[in-house]
Amino acid sequence: MTGARGYHHGDLRRVLLTAAVVAIEESGPAALSLRDLARRAGVSHAAPAHHFGDKPGLLTALAVEGFDLLAAALQTGDSLLEMGVAYVDFAVRRRAHFEVMYRPDLYRVDAPEVVAARGRSRAVLRSAVADLPPGPGAVGGVAGDALAAWSIVHGFATLWNAGALPDEAGDDPRAAARVVIRRLFGSRVDARGRAAPPARSPRTPA
Repeated sequence: MTGARGYHHGDLRRVLLTAAVVAIEESGPAALSLRDLARRAGVSHAAPAHHFGDKPGLLTALAVEGFDLLAAALQTGDSLLEMGVAYVDFAVRRRAHFEVMYRPDLYRVDAPEVVAARGRSRAVLRSAVADLPPGPGAVGGVAGDALAAWSIVHGFATLWNAGALPDEAGDDPRAAARVVIRRLFGSRVDARGRAAPPARSPRTPA
């Protein structure tokens, strides 16, 4: 047997996830159906349910994959600035995963594999903000900085994908994100986007 129907179970799972990505990029995650997914993959209507149980099960698997891909993408950045740029790049290049990951109403957000994968991606981001000097009126320590950093890059990525940014943003999401992140973190990162050293207190005259 050849073609999609000839895949063994391990291969078919990958085929179905890939087909789901294509379908979501075309119509969004809410419109995805297992029947359409089976048609795209050229398999029986029962095949997706055999591997994932139901639609939330499929999207749970896609979310896990997305968080792991995000963690790997963030690790390519050698500074907080570049990690932020990598986040935006991931959101643009992996749009289907990005849309599913942050729609907890669509999948089993408390599944152990989701919690673990999400934790891995968060740990990478937290490691990047751990050495930031305190900002003006800063509260919350590393957790607060991580939330601020994620909010900035996630909001920018969401606006970019929605086509909601003004023309001045240009057509390069990485370049535009770099400008925004640097502007918002200001003196807390150096010229290379790394955590700036703490400012020295002026010496008290003898």
